[in-house]
Amino acid sequence: MRLPSLLRKSVFAGICAALSCTSVSAASLKVGYSDWPGWVAWQIAIDKGWLKEAKVDADFQWFDYGASLDAFAAHKLDAVMATNGDALMMGANGHKGEMILATDYSDGNDMVVAQPGITSMQELKGKSIAVEEGLVDHLLLLKALEQSGMSEKDVKLVNTKTNEMPQVLASGEVAAVVAWQPNSGQALRAVPGSRPVFTSHQVPGLIYDTIVVDPQSVHDNREQWQRLVGVWDRVVTYIQDPKTQPDALRIMSHLAGVTPVAYKHFLNGTHLLTLSDNKAVFVKKEGLSSLYGSTEVANTFNLQQGVYKKSQNVDSYINPSFTASVK
Repeated sequence: MRLPSLLRKSVFAGICAALSCTSVSAASLKVGYSDWPGWVAWQIAIDKGWLKEAKVDADFQWFDYGASLDAFAAHKLDAVMATNGDALMMGANGHKGEMILATDYSDGNDMVVAQPGITSMQELKGKSIAVEEGLVDHLLLLKALEQSGMSEKDVKLVNTKTNEMPQVLASGEVAAVVAWQPNSGQALRAVPGSRPVFTSHQVPGLIYDTIVVDPQSVHDNREQWQRLVGVWDRVVTYIQDPKTQPDALRIMSHLAGVTPVAYKHFLNGTHLLTLSDNKAVFVKKEGLSSLYGSTEVANTFNLQQGVYKKSQNVDSYINPSFTASVK
């Protein structure tokens, strides 16, 4: 679904040299979104006409995740749906945005999937683990090892593309793979008896999914962004209400190209955040319960992995004023 990419850093650094990069700030908000439940959820507001009711003139544009980051980097979008770690990556490489809303955090969709017979992280000591190095699930693996009393030195990393994880696990060449849905689910199906031995459910708040807005658009279109944020609770309620959830799943699964049953499984691994939740998440403090604390963790990881060389001022990427203004 998401593809936070270390390999994209050179693309971001040079993309504006190849394209005419001027601010896209305009009355119609151009928003890039992609296949992650907390972002696909906006299709409900689009289909139900709730954005228009709120007088939000927004053009939501569907992308593969990496392509949406490229479009934002090239100033072709007012906003993009991105992980908090990727917000830092984009800023470090030329286009800094402001996170104005956290739609959710990963709550099980990202996982370490082990071969049959392996039931814990400790049993992976000395064994090979496939992970796409420098990406968000590499960070998940480091946290899994840390919580199990180990470090990266206790395992053998095999750098592997995330979309290849099901085949790699099935080959038997590694003891485990690290991936997010749908790749993690495909790996589980590819190897009967395989199981998750660690998931993002065990580190809530490690991976926040957000709306990142161009600062010029924040300035020029503040009222529209405020109204868009105000629609979010209506979306979350529609998804969580048992009476309306079937219709919500129908809308979301249709956009993602899977069945409602499959999409409900993805949704179960995503912790949607209400506006009340956001008010708490946007309080500055250490730890993963705060967007600030979580993003500091992502900043440290990005530096260690060479995603960028200069530490980022996390506070400057987070704009709590929109969620704070919602009554």
